[in-house]
Amino acid sequence: MKNSAKRTLAALAVTFGVATHALAIEPGQVVDNFRLLDQQGKSHELYYLSDMKAVVLMVQGNGCPIVRQALPALAEVRAKYRAQGVEFLLLNSNLQDTRDLVAKEATDFKIDFPILLDESQLIGEALGVVRTSEVFVIDPKGWKLKYRGPMDDRLSYERQRPAKNHYLTDALDAVLAGKPVAIPHADGVGCLVNFPEADRRTSHNQISYSKEIAPLLKDRCVVCHQVGGVGPWAMTSYDMVKGFAPMIREVLRTQRMPPWHADPHYGTFENARGITSDQRKLLVHWIEAGAPRGTGDDPLLAIKPEIKEWKHGKLDLIVEVPAYDIPATGVIEYQYPRVKNPLGRDVWITAVEIHPGAKQAIHHIIANDPVVAGSTGERSGGNLAGFAPGMEPIVYPRDTGVLFPKDADFVFQMHYTPNGQAVTDHSKVGFYFREANNPPKYPLHLTALTDFKFEIPPGAKEHTTVVTRPVQRDMLIYNIMPHSHLRGRAGTMTAIYPDGREEILLNVPKYDFNWQTVYEYQQPKTIPAGSKLVWTFSWDNSTQNPANPDPTKPVHWGDQTFEEMGIGFVRFRYLDETTAAAKTAARDD
Repeated sequence: MKNSAKRTLAALAVTFGVATHALAIEPGQVVDNFRLLDQQGKSHELYYLSDMKAVVLMVQGNGCPIVRQALPALAEVRAKYRAQGVEFLLLNSNLQDTRDLVAKEATDFKIDFPILLDESQLIGEALGVVRTSEVFVIDPKGWKLKYRGPMDDRLSYERQRPAKNHYLTDALDAVLAGKPVAIPHADGVGCLVNFPEADRRTSHNQISYSKEIAPLLKDRCVVCHQVGGVGPWAMTSYDMVKGFAPMIREVLRTQRMPPWHADPHYGTFENARGITSDQRKLLVHWIEAGAPRGTGDDPLLAIKPEIKEWKHGKLDLIVEVPAYDIPATGVIEYQYPRVKNPLGRDVWITAVEIHPGAKQAIHHIIANDPVVAGSTGERSGGNLAGFAPGMEPIVYPRDTGVLFPKDADFVFQMHYTPNGQAVTDHSKVGFYFREANNPPKYPLHLTALTDFKFEIPPGAKEHTTVVTRPVQRDMLIYNIMPHSHLRGRAGTMTAIYPDGREEILLNVPKYDFNWQTVYEYQQPKTIPAGSKLVWTFSWDNSTQNPANPDPTKPVHWGDQTFEEMGIGFVRFRYLDETTAAAKTAARDD
């Protein structure tokens, strides 16, 4: 399509309410941010590469001979320009190429580039991808596209010839020198990529807000985005949604929302907050079509906020944490208030709900394991439940519980973070339990895999630690929870079985400190004795991490948010243990 025709199409798009960024991006235009996983489950965000001098993105597709022939030459270009601050990535938008197939192609053809999986095709659509082997050169200074087209004119269908024009290297030389690219666009060869929705783009303004968009938002988003919810704004009407539509598009493309960080390739989780690729595509296409109102009622107007003090109904016991005066500024060491058990009898805890008092000045609250009267009660090895941003009330798996003896005290770990205003905290912790004469079938346990001796070097973009834990008894894992602080980057829990087979139990490619999520398996995982649990965690201590307190300093283990942790919590039960056979629920070391 000639440039004049594209300008005409863009003008028509504006007239009919279709956002122009849904059309093919031409050199000189801004490339919007996006985040995708690669074939190994690693997260890549375009704008994270702001410290690079240029970003090269080549379109890859399994089985395409043009791509296979082009990749060795691209590797040679990478070898020359990587040291000059150029990042090289591949993009796969093929409908037919699954992640497993892409990973196999990478292995079979020794492709060592990250291959970004555009499963929803939203990124390929926005870039206007037509064929594989096309290259995009992006300048991080302003994120403008500087060149699109083939690497050179060497390749043709079923034949090759010496290159006369070296478009990619010429473009990189110009960008690195701060000069205009002489040839910003060239035609090339490659396998056609099928984008069915691109052909239907003009019909996206027919997507029904009333029947498709609002029900989706109600089901997946309103739980947080309601009056009194944790979301920064409430989805109370079409007008509110349309006003925030550009922001919704951004957080969908970068996968910041919905706040679910587990790699969908591994495991199925009961409490998943994410959306499917098709749902993400539907929302973005509707927004790019101008967020049309259409006809029909507005389902969001009928939603009434559910105001319920305790989410799971009437409690068996409410424990008030002793009041604490939080100063406006300063660093507060962890507090361990202790409350005498008022019950006078043994009970089995089955669920815990924590209500923080001074929410804005509390980082977390942990209800520790029962502590026998007379002990110090500090730094218990496990916990009954915890509160942190993004955490739901803890309901133990069916037929499980934790014994709370009559002579034990409640001990809470309180992490206060002053926020500029002096306040007094009055937190409450609610417990649901079963009486000792009617215990659940199985004692529940919690263990933590972590490295206390790590040192994260200054400026390290990805510093990794690995912790291995032998499994001594057959166990059933119910959930896994990663925990870190502001530098946390990614975490993976892997099981290595006695026969040597490995299985990834949980992969969190982009850890988010703001959402402390417990990943609850839909079907608990059986791990036999003789296996090993391997916890791999990484931190980002570089200037690219906007939350980093100080990238110039080495970082070690510490309680405070400006220090670090990297824990993999595992909640489980032993398959050979029942409450009938155990007088107490032994805690795992």
